[in-house]
Amino acid sequence: MTGDPTDQRPALIDIDTFFADPEFANPSMSPDGTRIAYLAPHRGRRNVWVRGIDATHDDAVPVTHDTRRGITTYHWTDDPRWLLYLQDTDGNEDWHLFRVDLDDPAAPAVDLTPLDPGSRVVGAEDLPSKPGSVLVTMNRRPLFFDIFRIDVATGETTLHLEQDDPTATVLLDRAGAPVFRTALTADGAVEVAAIDPTGAIRSLRRLGGAEHPMSIHPQQVTADGKGLLVGSFQDGDDLRLVRIDHETGEDTVVAAVDGHDLDLSGMMLPGVLPPPVHTHRRTGEILAARFVADRPHIEILDPHFAEIHAQLQKLSDGVLGTLSCDDSGQRWIATFVHDRDPGVTWFYDNTTGEARLLFRSFPDRDPDTMAPMQPVGFPARDGLPLHGYLTLPVGVEPRDLPLVLVVHGGPWYHDSWGYSNDVQFLANRGYAVLQVNFRGSLGHGKRHVTAAIGEFAGAMHDDLIDAVDWAVAEGYADPARIGIYGGSYGGYAALVGVTVTPDRFAAAVDYVGISDLANFLRTLPPFTRAYSVNNWYRYVGDPAIPEQEADMLARSPITMVDEIRTPLLVAQGANDVRVVRAESDNIVARLRERGVPVEYLVAEDEGHGFDNPENQVLLYRAIEQHFARHLGGRSPEQESAVTATGGATP
Repeated sequence: MTGDPTDQRPALIDIDTFFADPEFANPSMSPDGTRIAYLAPHRGRRNVWVRGIDATHDDAVPVTHDTRRGITTYHWTDDPRWLLYLQDTDGNEDWHLFRVDLDDPAAPAVDLTPLDPGSRVVGAEDLPSKPGSVLVTMNRRPLFFDIFRIDVATGETTLHLEQDDPTATVLLDRAGAPVFRTALTADGAVEVAAIDPTGAIRSLRRLGGAEHPMSIHPQQVTADGKGLLVGSFQDGDDLRLVRIDHETGEDTVVAAVDGHDLDLSGMMLPGVLPPPVHTHRRTGEILAARFVADRPHIEILDPHFAEIHAQLQKLSDGVLGTLSCDDSGQRWIATFVHDRDPGVTWFYDNTTGEARLLFRSFPDRDPDTMAPMQPVGFPARDGLPLHGYLTLPVGVEPRDLPLVLVVHGGPWYHDSWGYSNDVQFLANRGYAVLQVNFRGSLGHGKRHVTAAIGEFAGAMHDDLIDAVDWAVAEGYADPARIGIYGGSYGGYAALVGVTVTPDRFAAAVDYVGISDLANFLRTLPPFTRAYSVNNWYRYVGDPAIPEQEADMLARSPITMVDEIRTPLLVAQGANDVRVVRAESDNIVARLRERGVPVEYLVAEDEGHGFDNPENQVLLYRAIEQHFARHLGGRSPEQESAVTATGGATP
């Protein structure tokens, strides 16, 4: 609090506290229901811990010991001795699959997938028909992702399925047999085919094109192996969960909510974000589907799970997030999404009715001091409906505030209701925070996403300006104190903001953002090019075609860099393989040649975003100072000065 006794604002939360690793995260139940695994700090990094179902963290044992980079994704196996996790090197995304021995948790982890640089693991899943084995998808051949069967105990690796078409994905049933194939056609449609026991391939149907910029998701074989679950718009504007029959190709709606899309955001980080479809771990049966709404909507699909979900709903006023159960379906671990309370995890026993709070990710964070996230909507200048979220700082009148426009990455992603460290940090510093799902964002219908074709630095940017104009017209924002901040595509949007509309923003932050669209596409990992037909090539252009490259350069901030006069902060991971360091180096160099002040942070041990806590602290301390200097928000230095002068602004 400041020295003013009438000040109702919550105390500033220290940056080191705000951006520390969570004390507990990503929980899951062991298949036999006797243990819990989760992520918690150990040796200065997020590591995997395991404890008994009735034990506490004091009894838990760290089973991984990484000191270089935090772990995010791990997997139980069907053998109670082994646990698997994914790790890269300093953010380079060359993921390897490691095995840890739960009987000897102090032993060094074993790399089951020694790969050459540039190759990576992109998936690992159980193979119920072969106990002790996992199926791992990786590109030992740099341009092709093949499926291998790995014996977890011995590490013996056998080629299970070779895939020679880089645009195709072969989908397996629970016995590991190929049953479906999806492939991009030359015109960008997705062709779904059945694979018969003889190996013959039968075309079933073609789906979409540009309305599926991240391809068809989910692609999930049903438990009986006779159907394929996909997201499909069919003949409408809403993305539905549809089953395609293996024999007939007939599509049947499994789940649909009028006016809402199936939520695909969990596909970006499986096992960490809530999935589009919840399934039973052992049987693979569909339990529920997730849809985009002001607050995420859970559509229950299994009558037995409906009873369990009803009990889970009593535990939190949030929305069901991730879900884990034992093989019997008796014991459950559920996390809940909430706008003010991050990472609440409950245990529930469906047989006894026992329910207890397992942990909160940040137990020292008081939800009452966090800022509510309000769904908002308004039309774009061409009439396209836009949806977003407004988060207002607690304890101040919501009038004429400094505002930060936070732009999500992707751009084929969407902001949703839930806890955001970025948003809560900015609100705690006194800023109104506006997020808008501009055209091209997923989750708001076919018309909304395809309206972005050819509109980079065009109507996509206009949507952001229209959102700011709405906040000003509603009286929330001071038009002279507007900032823009974003990562990846959001960083590109921030650079577009200060080049296309150089007078609209008083400060900007570009975090691992694109400055040159043509160079960005040329420097993506080679294996990604086969998957770019319906996204970058369709929406932006192909730099190999001269006239398209010229258009891309016209929409690139590097070409308009002479327009920049807004105070700018740029942050970049040195090992970023998506948006390479040159994207930031080049625009910073051009600004410094002109004598334009620009602050530049480079983390040598990070990739596409800062993950290690000390780097996040460095970044957000710079953001705090940058916005406080140019927008006038709160900072420890400013409040100390006010206190020292008896409440008067010095």
